[in-house]
Amino acid sequence: MDQAGILRKIKNGHVFPETMPQKSNGNTRVIAVTSGKGGVGKTNITANFAYLLSKMGKKILLLDADTGLANIDVILGITPKYNLSHVLSGKKTLAEAVVQGPGGIKILPAPSGMRGMAELSKGQKFTLLEEMDGLDEDFDYILIDTATGITENVLYFNMVAGEIIVVVTPEPTSLTDAYALIKILYRDYGVKRFMLVVNMVRDSDEAIGVFRQLSNATNHFLDLLISYTGYILQDQNISKAVCRQRLLTETQSGSKASRCMSKIVADLCRCPPQNYDDGTIKFFNRFRH
Repeated sequence: MDQAGILRKIKNGHVFPETMPQKSNGNTRVIAVTSGKGGVGKTNITANFAYLLSKMGKKILLLDADTGLANIDVILGITPKYNLSHVLSGKKTLAEAVVQGPGGIKILPAPSGMRGMAELSKGQKFTLLEEMDGLDEDFDYILIDTATGITENVLYFNMVAGEIIVVVTPEPTSLTDAYALIKILYRDYGVKRFMLVVNMVRDSDEAIGVFRQLSNATNHFLDLLISYTGYILQDQNISKAVCRQRLLTETQSGSKASRCMSKIVADLCRCPPQNYDDGTIKFFNRFRH
């Protein structure tokens, strides 16, 4: 399907690339939620997606991978005793550091303000892979909330996921930074599939315009596929929920933004995984065939 056809289909909703060959690499879908720029709502979206998936009966692990400025715990209003730093230092197992969040989701918090965690060493990365593959519990989804930008940690956590959701807003800087991140993942790591969520838009037309801008750039300069996964409307209830340290989809499921996120998650569950195979090691290799 050409871009014009895609745009016609997404005019009134969301679409995934039905004409592209799909394959599933296993029972656990590992999805990195990432962005080129901060302030686009990435962490809030990831936490709400996790909650919505759990309400659909899915077993969810939410990994806070912003190892420099973690804030999943702040958004959820939890005070974990242990975090990823305790796992990587060998003081705790991953299972011992995981805490329970709203809706029964499991959360692996990250430390905040620890310089030694801002860039993981090769040994720390190996330890994390071992711990993830050693988990006894079988999860349906692992959502990874990455940091922003193009740091080594951001690239690493995108690479160990099977799928990547890029969050953007209509701001020009958000688009240019998202393009830079996509370009590096494509050029240096061979990633050719990305899902796009457009946040903080007035309506679907604005979201389609943002998708068109980014896809035009990637179509012209890069040989890859960006799937339009959905949009989230501007909603003042989001900031209110963040201030209360509660999830919007938990407390105001009927709000504009909640309905948008619910549709995205429902579509995500219905469609086959968009896994990419670049030859790198992924989380949960034991489930992959």
